[in-house]
Amino acid sequence: MTTPAMPGQPGIAATPTKLLEKLLGAVRPEFRVDVLIPDIDDAILGNAACVVPDCVRVSRYDGMCTGHVQRWNQLGRPDLGTFITQTDPNMLGRGPLQPCVIDGCRYGRYTKGLCNNHSWAWKRDGRPDVDLWITTATVPERNRPDCAVPGCALWAGRRSGFCSSHHGRWMRWTARTGQDDMDAFVRYCDTRGDARIDFSKLPPQLKLELQYATQCRVDERRAKAKPYDLQLVVRMAVDSGARSLLDWPQDVWDAKFAAFTPRTYSNANAIPLGFLRTARRKVDDLAHGLGWDTEYDRDTWDLHRVGIHSKTRHVRFGGIPQPWLRALVKRWARWKLTTDISPVHIARSVTHLTRFAVFLADTSAPQALAELTRDGIERFVAHIAQRGESIRSRRLSIGSISRFVLAIRQHRWDPTLPAEVVIHPEDYPRLAEAPPRALPEAVMAQLEREDNLARFDDPATRLLTVILMSTGLRIGDTLALAFDCIVRDAQQAPYLRYWNHKMKREGLVPIDDALADAITAQQQRVLQRWAQPHVLLPRANANPDGRWPIPVSTYRVHLAQWLADCDVRDEHGRPAHVTPHQWRHTFATRLINLDVPQEVVRQLLDHSSHAMTGHYARLHDTTVRRHWEQARKVSITGQAVQLSPDGQLADATWLKDRLARAKQSLPNGYCGLPLKQTCPHANACLTCPVFITTPEFLPEHHNQRRRTLTLIDVAKTAGQTRVVEMNEQVLGNLDRIITSLETGESPVEHTGDADAG
Repeated sequence: MTTPAMPGQPGIAATPTKLLEKLLGAVRPEFRVDVLIPDIDDAILGNAACVVPDCVRVSRYDGMCTGHVQRWNQLGRPDLGTFITQTDPNMLGRGPLQPCVIDGCRYGRYTKGLCNNHSWAWKRDGRPDVDLWITTATVPERNRPDCAVPGCALWAGRRSGFCSSHHGRWMRWTARTGQDDMDAFVRYCDTRGDARIDFSKLPPQLKLELQYATQCRVDERRAKAKPYDLQLVVRMAVDSGARSLLDWPQDVWDAKFAAFTPRTYSNANAIPLGFLRTARRKVDDLAHGLGWDTEYDRDTWDLHRVGIHSKTRHVRFGGIPQPWLRALVKRWARWKLTTDISPVHIARSVTHLTRFAVFLADTSAPQALAELTRDGIERFVAHIAQRGESIRSRRLSIGSISRFVLAIRQHRWDPTLPAEVVIHPEDYPRLAEAPPRALPEAVMAQLEREDNLARFDDPATRLLTVILMSTGLRIGDTLALAFDCIVRDAQQAPYLRYWNHKMKREGLVPIDDALADAITAQQQRVLQRWAQPHVLLPRANANPDGRWPIPVSTYRVHLAQWLADCDVRDEHGRPAHVTPHQWRHTFATRLINLDVPQEVVRQLLDHSSHAMTGHYARLHDTTVRRHWEQARKVSITGQAVQLSPDGQLADATWLKDRLARAKQSLPNGYCGLPLKQTCPHANACLTCPVFITTPEFLPEHHNQRRRTLTLIDVAKTAGQTRVVEMNEQVLGNLDRIITSLETGESPVEHTGDADAG
């Protein structure tokens, strides 16, 4: 059992009893030290070296270490470039200590370049001219020990074991630290002025907790953590009087941090405050463990704790006022998450279910699932419609309730659910078909211009843009491309290999040699910075191993700036609005308009169904019209039919054709009648003057000709003269149609009595 702490003071036994044991087993020896001094080249805790040549300290301000910054200020801030090249790289305590100026004396200097002994001798001689006196001074011959500090060439005193300079420093150090450890003092002298994290003043468990958090930060290999930022958290923890980070909830720690932090430091508090929050979360995870057993009962789930890593990290149930409903929503959410449903989708659904729960609490207030009614659902549907929410939002809310109720009924989580509680298809507001999202060609022409692409400052973001436009990949899949993402077939044709995160499978998309060369150039640039990179497009900052890709948000910022720099305009002269996903729509639509079969487009987009491809790649009406206008169209007499595609009635003629297609589907052509006019030639299209056909129906015309010949032979045998006459007219029309469609020439029209009757 634990006793909760009162706000503002540490708790009594406020942390799990086995936490100390877990910390002792988790913190490695290199982090379990009182003072942690990271190497200057440490990927996480290190920093760039001071810009002063041969200075071994880390930079802090203006590229210089704190010592050189202080020296620069003391000199009145001269020209920085001149100061950097001329100043002594050694700072106080780091350079070799100078001996007495008397030849042969290696005691440390005290005053006027003299050691303490020679200074007293000079004073006894009446303080003559120092330069002359130095030439006559002598050094008694006797054995003297060297200073105990390694590397110090000065003589030590008879009792202290240190030279005079290190003895004074030793006295000040022991008074300040309370330590009497020679080895610790030697380490202090060797590292004086280096960036450090001093854990020595923390209580034992709190010390281990912050050491563990620092170790986790280094192991994660993400963003840098400067020691002086972490030292601020240590100082605040010492000042708080806490014995453990778990003594108080995070909001109390946030308030203490705000109260402790100096106002002059407030603009840079994000890093140390973030470390404090991460440290408490890491310690809490270590104390209570990870997995569903510990996370399920929380009102806010951290999906990282259950091994689910997504851009949506938290799922929040605290807004559901009914405990019975909150328990069911949690059960539903866990089940959906374990079936590989997107965490983004789950978090959104929980948000909509929370809105439904709040509405119930404010209206009917059912006390159990058995009291839920269909009337309550109908009133909620009316409520969100009355609030003026978008149709999409209303459909999401209704759909979330439908899936939730269906799961309860399917899995029998609560058999008291009334049978009347169900969502009907009519409950969903009708969603208007969205217009195609492909970018206009006028916009794409501007985006694909080489001079505009050259305006990208970063070659990685330029390559990312070209890949998106050339392959139709999703932005997330493109950013996650592995470093070795090009594969080649037996003919050495290049393909881009990627991971389809939505379908959870690997995909391949063909690319041209130019794009393959651009990717190879990017790989060379990456290798110049990272020895073993993981991704093709690594982020520039907070990425010591080249493991993390450019964030989507970062690319969107670069994209918006690029569009503004290029002054991209739409067909109406307005600034063009472009999103990365629109290139996927444009890629698919272009392929369809180039007559690429939809099955090929489906495979290129790596869709699991043709319906998904149809959503992305809508065939432009202009493409259908182009095919119609280019096709040869003939009447029943074989004469070419001109629909004036370039004339004044072009749009009206095209509209009439579309209406005819909608009115009646014929096996061998199209009907040219207006939509509402009654046809007087039922089932006799080949003798109809408004019948129109095209070459695509030639196979059907040949089949019908064979059937007509057979029918004529049978009618002649039976003596059915009228049937023979009617079908011979059909046969003549078929011959003229076939000849015209196959040769592209209209038959010669005959006039006069030959055609009469």
